[in-house]
Amino acid sequence: MTSHERPWVLGAHIGTLLGYSVVFGSFLVPLFIWLTKKDESEVIAEHAKASLNFQISMTIYTIMAGFAIFLLIGIPFLVIIPIVNLICVVLATIDAGKGKLFNYPLSITFVK
Repeated sequence: MTSHERPWVLGAHIGTLLGYSVVFGSFLVPLFIWLTKKDESEVIAEHAKASLNFQISMTIYTIMAGFAIFLLIGIPFLVIIPIVNLICVVLATIDAGKGKLFNYPLSITFVK
C-alpha cells in the first residue's frame, strides 16, 4: 500500500461509522471511494468493496431484525448487530493500517 492509497483504504473502513449518525450512511463512504478510486488502485478497490459488502449485509440484517421484533426475537439482534458492526470496523481499520485486508464475518458479496 502506497502513501497515496493509505488514507483512502483507512477511510473506506472508518468512514462507515457515519452510519451511526446518518440513516444508511454506513455504506455511503465506501461506495463513494469504490466508485471514484476503483480504476486507480486495486488495493483501494478491494478494501472499499469489502467494507461496502459488509455494510450492505449489516443493513439487511438490521432490517430483518426490525421485522423480527414482531416475533419477539428481533430486539436482541437490534442490540447485537451495531456492536458487532463497530467491532468489525475497528478491527478492519487496524488491519488496513497494517496493510492487510480484513475478512469481514457474515459478509455477503454484493459488489464483485
